[in-house]
Amino acid sequence: MTALTLSTAGAATLRADALVVGVAKGPKGPVVAAGAEAVDKAFDGKLATVLDALGASGAEGEITKLPAPDGLKVPVVLAVGLGAVPEKDESYDEEALRRAAGAASRALNGTKKAAFALPLEDASAVTAVAEGALLGAYAFTAYQGGENKTGKSGKEAPKGPLAEVVLLGAKPRDKEHKAAAERAKIVANEVNIARDLINTPPNDLTPEAFAAVAQTTAKELGIKVQVLDEKALVKGGFGGIMGVGKGSENPPRLVKIAYTHPKAEKTLAFVGKGITYDSGGISLKPAGHNETMKCDMSGAAAVFASVVAVAKLGLAVNVTGWLALAENMPSGSATRPGDVLRMYSGKTVEVLNTDAEGRLVLGDALTRASEENPDAIVDVATLTGAMVLALGNRTFGIMANDDAFRTSIHEIAEEVGEASWPMPLPADLRKGMDSPTADIANMGERMGGGLVAGLFLQEFVGEGITWAHLDIAGPAFHEGAPYGYTPKGGTGSAVRTLVRLAERTATGDLG
Repeated sequence: MTALTLSTAGAATLRADALVVGVAKGPKGPVVAAGAEAVDKAFDGKLATVLDALGASGAEGEITKLPAPDGLKVPVVLAVGLGAVPEKDESYDEEALRRAAGAASRALNGTKKAAFALPLEDASAVTAVAEGALLGAYAFTAYQGGENKTGKSGKEAPKGPLAEVVLLGAKPRDKEHKAAAERAKIVANEVNIARDLINTPPNDLTPEAFAAVAQTTAKELGIKVQVLDEKALVKGGFGGIMGVGKGSENPPRLVKIAYTHPKAEKTLAFVGKGITYDSGGISLKPAGHNETMKCDMSGAAAVFASVVAVAKLGLAVNVTGWLALAENMPSGSATRPGDVLRMYSGKTVEVLNTDAEGRLVLGDALTRASEENPDAIVDVATLTGAMVLALGNRTFGIMANDDAFRTSIHEIAEEVGEASWPMPLPADLRKGMDSPTADIANMGERMGGGLVAGLFLQEFVGEGITWAHLDIAGPAFHEGAPYGYTPKGGTGSAVRTLVRLAERTATGDLG
């Protein structure tokens, strides 16, 4: 993990391999941001002029590297764009700082130590810059650069991420700054753990292997974990999870990981879809749609990472994570279109499409979570391509049985920098899931498919329990070029939202 330290040292005196400064987009050209005064002085007050001559504009995420002049104890100055200059008396947006720090970290892969002289007006800015820098300093290299049995190495080992981040202008003895940095370290680390899980090939991250990771981590933290294997799932009547997983040689698991606090007054349940690989089952996915389906456990990864982060932060709230883990494969034992499954709730489901499997495992987990009567349940899933069509690749949808709760989650996501949008649960779409054979079908109308999936899940939430569903199908796995603090591959989407929800619940500030 990349190290993070706070320093009161001046930008001109700290020794490092690189010095990061912010530059904003002004009406007449680039403007050097606060925090870089000493650096600008080393350039004889002409840093903005030099950047302008090099073609820099201050646009968000823009990177410009230049050799450091005499007077600085670093060889390289890296200027990162912050976007538009704030209006008078306004500060830089926290997300702009987070993305700028992330872009700078990515540009410094292979560097040992970098000092960040970005605007740090308060503890919130410290959190944003620290999070961005640590999230940007991520690389998944576990399967690269090894030596095979012929003695020949494989792909050349990639550069590792930036090893150490030093925040200049932060105050290591200030309680708020220190707490902000510590929180950033914990949250960013768990987001990166979620990314690692998502990026791990499905031949290594089976349901059993994922469950073992949860068991090991829970033991290290001293929190409770329970794993139901295939025998326990059959005995317990978890027809949804077993129905999805029975076509695979890697049997399913239901994992419960529970953090409790002696002063907690509220309990949250997080439920994650954990399809470690999704072929579509008998309703096989078409060519070109299978290659990234290791990411179909991103919801479970987010739930797992969130519970661990809450435990490490010691929040005064009880949080239970439910990981519904299965591999959806076609075989002679796989569930067929037309089969009827009896769910853990006792409700029967006619399976019209085996590729609509996430709602089946979540249905069982939602019912089981409801039995413990939490104050609220939030499920997280890469559930529908329809949500990607509706909101694009960077925004997740939020559905809920309580408008105020849906609004709160949307506001929380916006606060932590995760793009989201509230979505409805139109009652008229429920009729499309009526089945002549079973209590409900796992498919309904094609139009509004993401909303139909939400309506299906709502059937399995205990009566009177506040519930929200986050469909992260778009932002969970990024296939394009990295940007800001977002890497190529698994992103850890929803972790920061869930952690902030737990924080607000702990302090009674949920609204």
